[in-house]
Amino acid sequence: MCYLLDVTGLRDKVVLVTGANGGIGRCLAAEFARAGAVVVIASRNEAKLQALADRLKSDGGRVLPSRCDVTEREQLAALGAIIGERAGTVQILINNAGIAPASAFLEMSDSIWNEVLRVNLTGTYNCCKTFLPGMIDSGWGRIINIASTAAKVAYSRVSAYTASKHGVLGLTRSLALETARLQVTVNAICPGYVDTELTRENARRMAQRTGKSIDEILKLFAESSPQKRLIAPEEVAGLALMLASEKAGGITGQAINVDGGAVMV
Repeated sequence: MCYLLDVTGLRDKVVLVTGANGGIGRCLAAEFARAGAVVVIASRNEAKLQALADRLKSDGGRVLPSRCDVTEREQLAALGAIIGERAGTVQILINNAGIAPASAFLEMSDSIWNEVLRVNLTGTYNCCKTFLPGMIDSGWGRIINIASTAAKVAYSRVSAYTASKHGVLGLTRSLALETARLQVTVNAICPGYVDTELTRENARRMAQRTGKSIDEILKLFAESSPQKRLIAPEEVAGLALMLASEKAGGITGQAINVDGGAVMV
């Protein structure tokens, strides 16, 4: 495969994808590379990052891997300096880093609560704080927060995750208002159950707890939507490409579901 055609208007744009080693993150990186963007991929696992970068580069993509923990502002500042030297200003920020441990509320430790909020919400806040000023200075930018349908409705046994994603949605809307006249858009994508390792790991844990098989749990996940299926990571990435494009300049402050119709708000 070769990345040649600029069909989205994203060629040469500098894109930062956090949480790039997960199923959605890998797909986001691949699709933006295919669109001709310069893609910076970041996560806490350096070996997996390098493997992803090597694969995308072998297909003709321009990719810069960099280990970074989004909960550490100092690391983000260092990442910003590296990107500035090697690629330029981050024009498209995709806040995808996240964790989703499952636990009943009364069984959940304070450490789980704190870590989920720290990664999912404060990590998104840290990235916006670090990279939004450059977008404003350059007069153009896109922030795309990968939230969840849990940003809009509640699910049991994931109270920390649900609270964190509600927070991400609130942050998205507030930032959209503050940047509305600065040529920067801020939107959220709210996937339902996506066919990724994270979903399968959650299915495995639920299977252990309930005595059902993993396939039975995955079927329950799929049947929670009217389309009766899991969402493909490519469907999330396709929406991100659209929101990042020049033609989406009038879309801001939105939280768009990709969930097979499971949540109609």
